[in-house]
Amino acid sequence: MKSTRAGLRLLVSAGLLVLGIVIGLILQNVWLGLLLAAVVWLGWFLGYESRRGRNAGVNDEDHGIEL
Repeated sequence: MKSTRAGLRLLVSAGLLVLGIVIGLILQNVWLGLLLAAVVWLGWFLGYESRRGRNAGVNDEDHGIEL
């Protein structure tokens, strides 16, 4: 089970890298494509890890407001 999650993370990471390069080639700026891919990957990764830990959404009474 753990290797499946690691494999999924690796597959999505590689796919987003390739997609970023392709988009960068279309826009004639590979660095911009890689930057966009990194931003999308970060959002995906945070959402994936949140779902995996069963912490998706706000689940406390005060909606995260604490001192």
